[in-house]
Formats: sequence, structure tokens, C-alpha cells
Amino acid sequence: MTIYCISGLGADQRVFDKLSVQAELVHLEWIQPEANEDLKAYALRLAQKIDNSSPFCLLGVSFGGMIATEIGKALKVEKVILISTAEIASELPLHYRALGKTQVSKLIPAKWYDMPKGMASFLFGTDHKELLGQILDDTDPNFTKWAIGALTTWDNQTRLNNSFKIHGSNDRMIPLGSNPADHVIKNAGHFMVYDQADEVGDVINRVIDGVRR
Repeated sequence: MTIYCISGLGADQRVFDKLSVQAELVHLEWIQPEANEDLKAYALRLAQKIDNSSPFCLLGVSFGGMIATEIGKALKVEKVILISTAEIASELPLHYRALGKTQVSKLIPAKWYDMPKGMASFLFGTDHKELLGQILDDTDPNFTKWAIGALTTWDNQTRLNNSFKIHGSNDRMIPLGSNPADHVIKNAGHFMVYDQADEVGDVINRVIDGVRR
């Protein structure tokens, strides 16, 4: 079984380094967004990297989970595993959606999207500050600007019938709140795919075992 992995905004394949999963993990690297491209259109272009000639699953983290949701609506996917993310737009914090309505992100210079490291560590809820800092330093601010605009204007209202959602109880970026989740990891933050990789991996393996049966 192949699992195509999509990392979060301000992250790359390093967030999956500690996962031990009984399947082949293939990381989908970001592509350059087109002018005024929305999240759904971008997801469909990214999906062209997937070999769908044989059964596969998707694993999306944070912003990557929203991309995975849109791909899951368009392609035949065995399972869409969503980590620290929202499946529909109303699961995003209200202030994100309010920001999208103002369109103010288009007016902010890309260089301003370089989040201070201290703030990032707090919001991601991680003690791995050095790794997070390295990942943020390697992130293209132009991509970040586009992604924030796409995220805050995302309007999906369709839940998948083959998704499995894993969330941390202490997620500050996308709080769990009253949103549904299939598995909640106690005291875990937004960076749990790395910080709590053992538990996350165990859950993923159980999900994949179910798919194989």
C-alpha cells in the first residue's frame, strides 16, 4: 500500500521522519501556485503527481489535510488520513475565515509572512524548536502568502465518507473544540505528527490494516 503524504504550511517532508508506518510513504512536494489559484484547483494539479493505477491512501497534515480532502473528493482513494487539520471550512477558527473575507492577505508583502520563531514554537506546541526553525527558514514566503489566502477563503462543506481524522487535544493552530475526530491524542499540539510520532504511527497502522482487510 502506498500512502501519499502532504505536509503542512510552513513544513516539509521532515515532519514525517519519525513516523513508523507499515506502508510506502511517498511525499508530495509542493508545486508553484498559479496566480489567483484557489485551494481546490491547486489540489487537483498536485494530484497529477499521484499514480492512481493501483490502490493508495492519502495522509495530510494541517494545510496538507485540506489539500488531501480536495484530492479525496476527486480521486478514488482507499483512505484519507487527516492529521491536525480541518475537513470542512467551518472547522477552521472563526478568525481565519474572517481574515479570508477581508482579502487583506493579498495586501500584505510576502516578506511579512516569516513567523517569529518564538511565536511559531508556541502555536505549534513543540519542544523541537530547532527543527521547526529550520523548516520555517526553508519555506518560501511567497508560497506562504498564497497558502494563507487559499486557506482562509476555502469553502469546502463536503465531508468524505472514507476519512479518518487524528487530532491533538492541545492544538493551538486548529483547535479541536467540538469538531469531530476519530482519534484524539491527549496533550498533543499541532506538531504531533513529529512530537508524538509513535502514537500517530500506531493509529495510522491500525487504519491501514483495516483498509487491507
